[in-house]
Amino acid sequence: MADRAADLRELHDRVRHGPSAQATERQHAKGKLTARERIALLLDDGSFTEIEALRRHRATGFGLEDSRPHTDGVVAGWGTVEGRPVFVYAHDFRIFGGALGEAHAEKIHKVMDLALGAGAPLVSLNDGAGARIQEGVSALAGYGGIFRRNTRASGVIPQISVMLGPCAGGAAYSPAITDFVFAVRGVSQMFITGPDVIRSVTGEEVTLDGLGGADVHGGISGVAHFVYDDEATCLAEVRLLLSMLPSNNREIPPVESGSDPPDRSTERLLELVPLDPQRSYDVRDVIEEIVDNGDYLEVHADWAPNIVCALARLDGHVVGVVANQPAALAGVLDIQASEKGARFVQFCDAFSIPLLSLVDVPGFLPGVRQEHDGIIRHGAKLLYAYCNATVPRVSLVLRKAYGGAYIVMDSRSIGADVALAWPSNEIAVMGAEAAANVVFRREIAAAPVPAQMREEKIAQYRQELVHPFYAAERGLIDDVIDPAGTRSVLIRSFAMLHRKDADLPRRKHGNPPQ
Repeated sequence: MADRAADLRELHDRVRHGPSAQATERQHAKGKLTARERIALLLDDGSFTEIEALRRHRATGFGLEDSRPHTDGVVAGWGTVEGRPVFVYAHDFRIFGGALGEAHAEKIHKVMDLALGAGAPLVSLNDGAGARIQEGVSALAGYGGIFRRNTRASGVIPQISVMLGPCAGGAAYSPAITDFVFAVRGVSQMFITGPDVIRSVTGEEVTLDGLGGADVHGGISGVAHFVYDDEATCLAEVRLLLSMLPSNNREIPPVESGSDPPDRSTERLLELVPLDPQRSYDVRDVIEEIVDNGDYLEVHADWAPNIVCALARLDGHVVGVVANQPAALAGVLDIQASEKGARFVQFCDAFSIPLLSLVDVPGFLPGVRQEHDGIIRHGAKLLYAYCNATVPRVSLVLRKAYGGAYIVMDSRSIGADVALAWPSNEIAVMGAEAAANVVFRREIAAAPVPAQMREEKIAQYRQELVHPFYAAERGLIDDVIDPAGTRSVLIRSFAMLHRKDADLPRRKHGNPPQ
């Protein structure tokens, strides 16, 4: 038995070192870590337990029977992040280029089933060349099993995809189904059809990075939620995200005791937001002033920048922040902003993360292109997501809130539990300038000095219908608060809602706009 145990240890040692030193050197030469090095950065030291390390494929033909390395190109198992269980699988590009075959897929299916059964997050470290062509349709069926499990786990356990190499063809659809996608510049590429196919079909010339690199998906397509310069930073941020999420949909997010007093004054807010609704400011400064220690994790920072979505803490409790961004397109809602906000709201609702909405929105973006591309349909996604959310919801109007966009941004009428506003708020069907042109157009046109009459009517409309207390007088907001007391008011509001219990009507599922 001692001899066999020694043989086993030697075998496991060979498996851990991979196919060869040369293969590892080639991986490092590309600026990439190996699968096991990545897992070591992701998980707590010494916590990784591997499954099916000795698995080998059974395929024959095309020389496969002569090459049967252990692990079959994917390292899978579980460990901990800050002491909490996390399941992980990582493609090993040194073996078959990380390509997925039947045995490879079955290992992934196994760890996905374990994650769902244990109620723990699943992280995939993607670095593979797609389906293993030599295994034919068996490899494609393996992807089908992954997609089905991704869908079953959606909204049940957090699923995070980390792109650390190529991900082409059908393989790209698994990350697309998961909750968050991380990418690394110069390393990650995702696309359905590669540059060669595009060149032959459309004649377009494009590089791998230009087609599906990290910055493309982080800023143009919106496929990637987070983009970083190196793998170590990326995996450290994955750990940070996991520390803010519950293990599953039956738990609440972890609570941290911090040093930031809940009653800390936020007087700086009096200077951050200009009273003039035409002047711009960065709403991220407002978020930083409100949340614990100024720390927050922004999602999709480079895509649809006219809306900010972030995870942060208030008095140690995780909240999801959705905020209009006046520094980009004046904070209007357009197609991309609506989709970005809707997906984030749905995620927070699925995992019991309360929602804080910071409202400063002039309306939906006007334009023929927006209308033809379906702003009605896409804007309705954000409306649907808010209306469907049962987590605690607090909205705060910072400044302007006009028209349908005000309603969509978690107004009292669509179910916000607590609706607040600053004394700088302007809640109305439209801005006073535009409203005066419509309501008083005849008086303005008939006046001896139309410009002077227009200014008078704007002042009249603002005084009668857009003053800071108009909505409060009609019960459309609960209170107008001093910006200096914003943090303490929000913390008390969420504390009151901590045990909120709201159920939707019984149904198989809704049919949200697409």
